[in-house]
Amino acid sequence: MRNKMIGQKKGILVFCLLWFCMCMTRAEKFVFTTAWTPQAEFAGYYVAKEKGFYKDVGLDVIIQSPTLTSSVYHRLETDECQAGMFSMLSAIDIIANGTPLVNILQTSMNSSYLIVSRWGKNPMEEKGKRIAVYVSEPNYLAFIMSKKSQMNYEWVFFTGNVNVFLSGGVDLMSAVSYNEYLLLKQAGFDMPEKSVFRFKDHGYNIQENGVYVKRDYYDTHRDQLKRFAKASKKGWEWAALHPDQTLDIVMKYVRDAHVQTNRVIQKLMLEEILRLQLDPDSGRREFRVRPEMLKKACTLMQDFGTIDREVTYGELMGQTAKTTKTETTTKKAK
Repeated sequence: MRNKMIGQKKGILVFCLLWFCMCMTRAEKFVFTTAWTPQAEFAGYYVAKEKGFYKDVGLDVIIQSPTLTSSVYHRLETDECQAGMFSMLSAIDIIANGTPLVNILQTSMNSSYLIVSRWGKNPMEEKGKRIAVYVSEPNYLAFIMSKKSQMNYEWVFFTGNVNVFLSGGVDLMSAVSYNEYLLLKQAGFDMPEKSVFRFKDHGYNIQENGVYVKRDYYDTHRDQLKRFAKASKKGWEWAALHPDQTLDIVMKYVRDAHVQTNRVIQKLMLEEILRLQLDPDSGRREFRVRPEMLKKACTLMQDFGTIDREVTYGELMGQTAKTTKTETTTKKAK
């Protein structure tokens, strides 16, 4: 009888140990919001999820898209997600105006922004003309350049597609090289090189999208965020080596979200996104914030009047003491 009881206790102990191990190895839920609806711009994250790279580091990552009524910032601010995608200029604006964010992964190494002329002219010779800009995009560089070069563009805000431009409703359009520019080419629109103003070639080469979290979350979840960044990098590196298989994964997300696009455009987008990830000096995929680009971005935004203080590299990377909204307000008052 005694031996039977001992056996039962051992069985219970083994069961408890197994249950404990299962609980300890259960993947942590992590919600990440991209900058837009599913497309090849976010391929590395889709790959990391589908190939099990997130699972391998103990994360159950849920990839969300923003909507017209629920922006990336809103989702992050209200804790609907743990991480969100912002351009460097947007992150600087948010931080300088009182909401501490930390960059945990930088994928973009170059600016993709362009201004395209509807009439085949040099955009710098079209002062005062009507220019289409996305209502959902801050368009920092276009506004800064217009003021700095005294272009006095007339801003026309639209929600999507290139029809307003192709129909001649505007004279110019703000675009990115991995999206609207490709759509215009696919539509057969003739774009002589002189009609395309590439910001990166005119002193405005500022890094774009990176992954950001709130400073409070960063301070309490550093190990988790390192694992997310590591698996995401692995996803992008795999995508660069296996573009066709990556496109299969991208198209799955596109179909599930009922996004109107096609494989040809997504292939071109993936190629351009991967090109923009290469460091302009080393030619390698480095996944880092360049301090000199951050400083240039802050200078441009301060000169334009968007922010009234510099966001330092240490602050952006979570290496310095957190600046609170109260402290930011006090600095503005002074």
